[in-house]
Amino acid sequence: MFQQILNWRTALAAVAILIVTGTVFYSRYVARKIAKEEKQKVEEWVTASKSLNDPNNNDVTLPFKIIQHNDDIPIIETNEKDSITSYINIDTLRAATDKEYLAKKLKKLKGINPPILWYDPKDSTKVNRYYYGHTALLNEVRYYPLVQLVIVGLFIIVTILALRSSYRSTQNQVWAGMAKETAHQLGTPVSSLEGWVEMLKEKNTEQHIVRELSKDVDRLRLVSDRFGKIGSTPQLEETDLVKQISQMVEYIKKRAPGKINFSINAHDHERIIAMISAPLFDWVIENLLKNALDAMEGKGSISIDIKDEKDAVNIDVTDTGKGIAARNIGRVFKPGFTTKKRGWGLGLSLSRRIISQYHKGEIFVRHSELGKGTTFRIVLRK
Repeated sequence: MFQQILNWRTALAAVAILIVTGTVFYSRYVARKIAKEEKQKVEEWVTASKSLNDPNNNDVTLPFKIIQHNDDIPIIETNEKDSITSYINIDTLRAATDKEYLAKKLKKLKGINPPILWYDPKDSTKVNRYYYGHTALLNEVRYYPLVQLVIVGLFIIVTILALRSSYRSTQNQVWAGMAKETAHQLGTPVSSLEGWVEMLKEKNTEQHIVRELSKDVDRLRLVSDRFGKIGSTPQLEETDLVKQISQMVEYIKKRAPGKINFSINAHDHERIIAMISAPLFDWVIENLLKNALDAMEGKGSISIDIKDEKDAVNIDVTDTGKGIAARNIGRVFKPGFTTKKRGWGLGLSLSRRIISQYHKGEIFVRHSELGKGTTFRIVLRK
């Protein structure tokens, strides 16, 4: 699917380049053609205006029509000293009220086209210059490729976003299907193990061993239930976070090296209530605790701070491990990212999905320093 999206991107980019390139060349061709016609129109206007002012010319009908026909090309006439003598298609009202307007307009027209010169046939030292600009049509033709480029660019962006959304949707469906199938496959051996544990209880096997086996089987059942819930909308229930987190810490503590110290600080609250899906929330805490254990490599401390704020419950999980490099902090929640030699790099990605999508909360790296440790924060909105 990813390769398909890549191929689509390449194809769309190629089509966009062809469209824009063709449009640019054609627009430039049309613009040159219009510019040539405009120059010819200005030359005719200059000839007509001089003919109109010639006392020996008895027929002024044609010159008058030519002059009247030019109602869109701005022209400024200057004398041999380059002083303005007349103008047309210029804002007359503004020219009358703003003394600098004509000078600025003349400077602008000088930068657009070279002037058309007219020499006095009686005195060659007298020359008039006619500076002119472009019509609105020519400006539109020149800017059209840019407009089309923006439109094509937006089209490509929308198409890529749609393809990416479709890819993510398909990917989510695949993950959900795999998770549910895993839960289904685990169901039979877990049920069998539960039966064997009951038999061991009846045969008066050493009770502490049976209790630990029972806990591990319950844990397998919980893992199976978690996978079964992926892709479904979980039911959130009022739950005591202090008790829920304490149980998970106790479970991890028994399976952690002896040199790891665990502590929970609830700030003198015996109970802190929040709306959560207990099995999924346990999964998040378990992932954070296991990551902390991996970061400490056998010794250190893990502290969990649960603070009941006005609008949210903040849960900080802090370890004294090796920390996260600054360049990796923004990547730790991406699927597949891991710094461990073994593992799929899905734990934190699933944790973020559980907290953000199912619990409408937040999970992020609050602080991390190489060699000193990391703090992850979970925010559960009230």
